[in-house]
Amino acid sequence: MKRKLSVIAAAVMVFSGLAFAQESADGPVGATAPPTVMKITPDEAVDLAIKNNLSLQSTAVDLDTKKRQSDLRWNQFIPSFDARVTLGRQNQGSTVSGNTPVIQAPLNTALGLPAGSPPVYGVTPYSMDVDPQWFFQTNFAIAWQFSFALFEGIRNLRLNYETGLISYEKAKLQTERDIRKAYYQMLLAQENLKLTRESYETAERQETSARAAYRAGLAPELQLLQAQVSKENKKPELDEQENQVKMLKAQFAYTLGLPTNTDFELIQPRVDSIDAVPLDTRQLIADAVEKKPDIKELKAQIVYAKSGRKAQDLRQNTPYIALSWNFAPNVVDPWTPGNWGDWFKKDGGSFSLTVGMNLNGLVPLFKEGQALKDLDNQIKIAEIGLEQMKQGTEIEVYNIILSLQKAQTSIEALKKTVELAQRSYDSTYRAYGAGLQTFVEVKNAEDALNQAKLGVLSQNYTYIMGLIDLEYAVGVSLGTLSRSETGNED
Repeated sequence: MKRKLSVIAAAVMVFSGLAFAQESADGPVGATAPPTVMKITPDEAVDLAIKNNLSLQSTAVDLDTKKRQSDLRWNQFIPSFDARVTLGRQNQGSTVSGNTPVIQAPLNTALGLPAGSPPVYGVTPYSMDVDPQWFFQTNFAIAWQFSFALFEGIRNLRLNYETGLISYEKAKLQTERDIRKAYYQMLLAQENLKLTRESYETAERQETSARAAYRAGLAPELQLLQAQVSKENKKPELDEQENQVKMLKAQFAYTLGLPTNTDFELIQPRVDSIDAVPLDTRQLIADAVEKKPDIKELKAQIVYAKSGRKAQDLRQNTPYIALSWNFAPNVVDPWTPGNWGDWFKKDGGSFSLTVGMNLNGLVPLFKEGQALKDLDNQIKIAEIGLEQMKQGTEIEVYNIILSLQKAQTSIEALKKTVELAQRSYDSTYRAYGAGLQTFVEVKNAEDALNQAKLGVLSQNYTYIMGLIDLEYAVGVSLGTLSRSETGNED
């Protein structure tokens, strides 16, 4: 009995040791895995988003199809080859009829023919039922058709690939633009959260100071109540800022194809100052209406649609030439070896040369003619849309430039506010050193200074994100205008 108890105790100790080791390695059972912290720069985020973006992957597969079709567009001239082998049996038999000559006696006398005429014999009609027969057929055929639409069809395949390539590049640029803007938005949200947290901590210290003064009889209860209300009012704002940062990070992780609980350490430092970028409004608008990715894509689609319309017109309204050759030997009752002797000669095949033309396309009221007019209207709608997009782009670029100018003006004004807040903080700090101000008042001055700096910082990020929008709108590489500005760091 003691031995059994010893064995059981040893087993329990071993199991407990294994469980403890597993818990030490993987954490306690049921515990949520800690979020992964990833250090990342804007360029790394862009690369990761482009790599993991499912929409881009789908577009890339479609582009690969169009590229293959364009590279092999010469195969439009290859004739079609067809080979068939058929083994079959009739569903029912057939009746064979004919005449059998009668050779027993000539019919000259009965017919009254003169003497010396060649003998004439009679015939006897007959009919015979034949059982269902097996048959074996082969057929080899080659066909080739030529029309002027072939040449435009080849061009249409190339244009289809070029249009797809432009669409893919546009999608990549849109992804890069959105990722860079989201990156700077997270940076700004983190700075705002930091300021809100410091403000809440100051409110807590004010409450503690007011409570101590109230208990010592140096301050009325109203001062304590005011400090408590001030602290409680800041708590919802702090919670909201924390949730906003979490939501931005979760959305950013989803866009990069990462788990939503991934935490990010943003390597790009905060931007405390920027230099205004000289902007030529007229030149930027002229560049945008020609180089904006959306406009380039729509232009390519219109060219592709016109090519398709031309190809259809040529198919309907020009003649075609068709060449065909086929060879179809066959044999009846293939199970009888003697029947195979001449199967190769029973059908020597045929060759044909056909010249034709679809006449329906010549009548505008027929559906073929109406289909061309439908395509014409679709192209006109696309061209009108292109003009509307150009006008909208002009307004978009103009508004972006105005917002950049406004942000720059706000930055200059807020810098003066920072200078005043800095002087106020320095004065309060010196008074605190002389015993004329409390620590809480110093923190209030510090919070005011941080708030003013955050105002400048917010406008700096607004300026940079406006530059990113401008880069996309005018069709230049992202970073041409904004990357140089992000180098001004504290």
